[in-house]
Order: sequence, then structure tokens, then C-alpha cells
Amino acid sequence: VQLQASGGGLVQAGGSLRLSCVASGRVFSITDMAWYRQAPGKQRELVAEITSRDTTNYEDSVKGRFTVSRDNAKNTVYLQMNSLKPEDTAVYLCNAEIRMFVIGRSYDFWGQGTLVTVSS
Repeated sequence: VQLQASGGGLVQAGGSLRLSCVASGRVFSITDMAWYRQAPGKQRELVAEITSRDTTNYEDSVKGRFTVSRDNAKNTVYLQMNSLKPEDTAVYLCNAEIRMFVIGRSYDFWGQGTLVTVSS
């Protein structure tokens, strides 16, 4: 199983970006999917998460600006980021709990990250 994140880049403050993360390989089902971020010198933090029932949760600083969604048919999670601020600058990593077989437990997988840089 692999998670491939894309969509990062350089944007001015107030701009928007849409991140995507696709799970490929032996994927039977996906439960929770999430986006984390890690800025230089800081700890990794949860940005947004979405359950298999589309329940969402957001880090306080992104509420009202970011929207997480998923397309189960495409094994993809998205993060729409609006009104970006310089403090949103970080490497954004996707995470998913994936069951690879009909029976058995789910495993935690991480993507490689995509860099988001917001200039002031």
C-alpha cells in the first residue's frame, strides 16, 4: 500500500490550495483518513481528519478555512485550504487506516508529504 500526496506549492497569503492523497495497492477498505502538518522546528500536528462516515474534525486554527473530504471510490482524501496564512507553511502529510484484506485488522499508513509555502 502506498499513499501519494500532491497539490502543494507556493501561494501568497489569502490564496488557496487543494491537496490530494491517493491510496494505491492492496486496499480493501479505508477507515479514518487525515492530514497532518509539520513546520520546521515544530512537532507534527493533526490538521483535519475524516472518518468512514464522513465525520470531520479540525485543528482550531484552520476551522472555517480548511475543508477535508474524501472520495471512497477513488481511495482519495482531499484538503481544500482557503485564506492561507504564512503560519500554515509546513510539510503536509496524509495518513490513513487501511484494511488490506477482507478479514484482519487495519494498519496505519503515511504518505511522503507535500510542501505548502505561504508568502506574506
